[in-house]
Amino acid sequence: MLNIGNYSFGSRLLLGTGKFDDLYVQRNAVEISETEVLTFAVRRLNLEKKDEPHFLDQLDLSKYTLLPNTAGARTAEEAVKIARLAKASGLCDMIKVEVIGDQTTLLPDPLETYTACEILLAEGFVVLPYISDDVMLVKRLQLLGVHAIMPGASPIGSGQGINNPRALELIIEQAAVPVIVDAGIRSPRDAAYAMELGADAVLLNSAVSGAGDPVKMAEAMKYAVWAGRKAYESGMIPVKRYASASSPMEGMIHT
Repeated sequence: MLNIGNYSFGSRLLLGTGKFDDLYVQRNAVEISETEVLTFAVRRLNLEKKDEPHFLDQLDLSKYTLLPNTAGARTAEEAVKIARLAKASGLCDMIKVEVIGDQTTLLPDPLETYTACEILLAEGFVVLPYISDDVMLVKRLQLLGVHAIMPGASPIGSGQGINNPRALELIIEQAAVPVIVDAGIRSPRDAAYAMELGADAVLLNSAVSGAGDPVKMAEAMKYAVWAGRKAYESGMIPVKRYASASSPMEGMIHT
C-alpha cells in the first residue's frame, strides 16, 4: 500500500488530468490506468461556474482521491491562497505544492516551495511538494514535516525521462516519507525505471495525455509501474563487470 498522511492507496500510479483534448478519452484513460489519485490545477477548474463541463463530470468521484495542485503559483503566498481555495471548496485537504521559479525551464523555486509548505503544514494540510532532485532540500522538507516528496525526473513535459538517477537514488535511500517521481516521464520504460530505483509511486500527465493513443498509454504505464515495483521488491541481481554463466561448470559431465 502507498500511505500518504492519513490516506492509503493500492495503486502506485498517480495521474494528472490536464492537456487531454477529449473528455471521453480522458475518462477512459483514467479508468484503464486504475489510478486512485487524480491531480489537477486548481486554477484550471472554475469552482464558481460549476455548470460548465470539466473532467470531474465524467468520473465517478467515489473511486478517486482528488489531489489539487498549486500550478501557476510563482510565490509561496500565491500557492497558499490556491491551496486554501481548494480546501474551502471541499476538494481535498491534500495538496501538491508547486511553485515555479523560472518560466523557461519550469523548475520549482526551492525557497518559495519551502515557505509554502511550512505555512500549509501549520494549517493542517497533507503536503506534497514538487521539487527538483535536490537531496538537501528533501532533508529540510522532511524535517519540516511534509507527507511525501515529489522530485522531478526531468523538466515538466519534456519527455527526457530520468536525467539524474543517482540523485533520485540518494533521495530514496534517505527518505522518511514516500517518494513520488513527478515530471519528465515519457515512456513505460521511464516509469518502470523510477520504480526499480525504489520510488514509491510515479505521477504522470503529458506522457499519457500527449500520446497518440492516451488510453493504451495509460494501460502501459499501469503495468510499467506495477512491474517496476515488483522488480524492486524482488531484489534484482547486482551489475557485474564481466559475464557470469547461467549454467555453472561445477557438476557438469565432461566428455
